Formats: sequence, structure tokens, C-alpha cells
Amino acid sequence: MDHHDLDAALAEMQRVLGPRTGDDWTVPAGPLDWTCRQTAAHIAHDLLAYAGQLAAQPADAYLPIDLHVRPTAPPAEVLQAVAACGGLLSSALVTADPTVRAWHWGPCDPSGFAAMGVAEILLHTHDITRGLSVDWLPPVSLSAAVLDRLFPAAPLSPAPPAAALPTAAPSGDPVRVLLWCTGRGELDGLPRQTSWSWQAARPE
Repeated sequence: MDHHDLDAALAEMQRVLGPRTGDDWTVPAGPLDWTCRQTAAHIAHDLLAYAGQLAAQPADAYLPIDLHVRPTAPPAEVLQAVAACGGLLSSALVTADPTVRAWHWGPCDPSGFAAMGVAEILLHTHDITRGLSVDWLPPVSLSAAVLDRLFPAAPLSPAPPAAALPTAAPSGDPVRVLLWCTGRGELDGLPRQTSWSWQAARPE
């Protein structure tokens, strides 16, 4: 995965959530304890953290920085912060040599940081849309790419045609599998995930 995937995820988030900034973002974001606004700020924080890792290339820890989004900032401005931090990560991905490794619980390559950025955007946009009662699912192609890079053991069957996914997706396709892998949905014949992690680190 690369900056093109990240840019596509950011554009989709803005497309879906941009028209809803006048809604009540103080409600919980789907299954999370965070509000919708807090969840959006969290996305910005993680995107900035990933950009910082790629720029500094630390070998054993995350940089000692955290993003502070002003508590008075309205949802529209929080989405601008997400776009800004996403732009920084996209730029870092463009300039990073494929051989670069930076720490994320081990040595992680640029494609891993791109995949994690896309995953943060897709999954937490899904959480926010649940809180705002917006009918939305992550795009099939991006979901499949995230699964391939971060969840190589996921129980994935071939994806159905995109035209067959107007508002819902059958179990077993990349969207439902990604939601199941991260404890956000059911998958036929499998227990619901209550604990999970992704595999971003990739040795030299």
C-alpha cells in the first residue's frame, strides 16, 4: 500500500463526514467509549504519529509527541486536522525509500504505515458513521488491501463485484472480514473477535 491508498481513504472520509459536521458529534462513536469528535481527533493523532515515525525512523519506540486538538474546535475543524495530518503522512510516504524501517512494535516498512493509516481512517470513520446514524461501509478495494497487508491470516473469500454492494456486504467479503477482524461485526461460523491486533512490523 502507498500514498495513493491513503489519499483515497482520506477523500472518502471527507466525502462521507464532511456534510455531517452540523450533527451532534458528542454522541458515542458506534461501539467506542469515545465521542464521534474524539474519534476523529484520534485519527488525526495516529496519522501524525505514523508520519513522524517515517520521518525520524526510530528503531525502538514511538516519538515522544502527541497531537492536541483544541477541545473547542468544532467537527469541521477537527476534520481539517485529520486532512492536515493525513497530508503529512502522505508526503512522508511519497519520499520514504521502500527499504526504510521505523518502529511500530518492530521494524515497519512504509507500506505498513500506509496500511495502518488507511485502517485507522476506514475503521474509525465506520465508528463515527454508526454514531451519526449514517449508512456507510468502507470501500471494498481498500478493505481488501488492508487485510492483505495487516491481517494475512484473515478468513477472506473472493470479493463480490462492487456493484453488488450498494449499502451492505455479505459475510466473507473484505469489508465484513475487516470489520470482524477488528471486533466490529459478525462473520458466519466464527466467534466475534474480542481481542485483536494487526501485523504491521516487517523485518528487513
